Amino acid sequence: MTPRAVETRGLSKSFAGLAAVSNLDLILEKGEMLCLVGPDGAGKTTAVRMLSGIIRPTSGTARLFGYDLEREISLIKPHIGYMSQSFTLYGDLTVDENIEFFAEIHELPRYQERREELLAFTRLTPFRRRLAERLSGGMKQKLALACTLIHRPDLLLLDEPTTGVDVVSRREFWGILQGLLETGITILMTTPYLDEAERANRVALMNHGTLAVADSPAKVKALLKYPVIEAVCARPREAVAVLKGMPEVLDVQILGDRLHLIIRDMDLAGPAVQRRLRESGITLERWQRISPSLENVFISLTQADEARA
Repeated sequence: MTPRAVETRGLSKSFAGLAAVSNLDLILEKGEMLCLVGPDGAGKTTAVRMLSGIIRPTSGTARLFGYDLEREISLIKPHIGYMSQSFTLYGDLTVDENIEFFAEIHELPRYQERREELLAFTRLTPFRRRLAERLSGGMKQKLALACTLIHRPDLLLLDEPTTGVDVVSRREFWGILQGLLETGITILMTTPYLDEAERANRVALMNHGTLAVADSPAKVKALLKYPVIEAVCARPREAVAVLKGMPEVLDVQILGDRLHLIIRDMDLAGPAVQRRLRESGITLERWQRISPSLENVFISLTQADEARA
């Protein structure tokens, strides 16, 4: 049987007695992309740092490409590329020199051809003589990725690589990741952007150190059994205040001039919500059921966790 890229069983990590990650069971097949999402403090970074070998688990097991994370880390390291939230580039070195430095760390005797490939792939060739400190945020992230890829890893561990970069740079970065997937590389990525997670083969939702669900985006969205409504009205902020106390409304979010509501059902809750708005003098311009988003599901799951707590 071909070993999986990542397989964890009961993987846990505590700091000073506080659980950061609890009983993480996660599977990542070769050539697959999995996005790990969750709020700050959910345990995403801790999970990735354990898989990279930077910190040791408190308990549980993990195997990467069939190798045991605890006993065979030296055999694992050539297979992985880890890009942290604060990936260290050397500002006083050029793009070329930064890639060369990481090639030397990995003891690569002949890296020049690989560097040319990565510069072309990340579209950094015109900037190869520029100091890293003079690159834009998006270009710095692409350079960090090039440095991470210099030794041809089989698994990329990316911790929020697009945080803090502009929308255009995020799109370009995702284009690069899609190109990598076509080469057969495996990617595990944490992200705060749920719209990004929709592009992955699978998405894993974490909250308070535990894994809530891990499945394809379509199957995760199918977990939400309540209707999601998009409502457009003239005074959305006032409408939110009116609706938040209603037992028929499980969640309401404002997005510009429209509201996204999760209600208990269409037959009873729908008319009750519309009636309450009319009684408050708020006119509805549009009321329609829409497909749930990952954000809708995530909010629903986290609220259920809070209610149980």
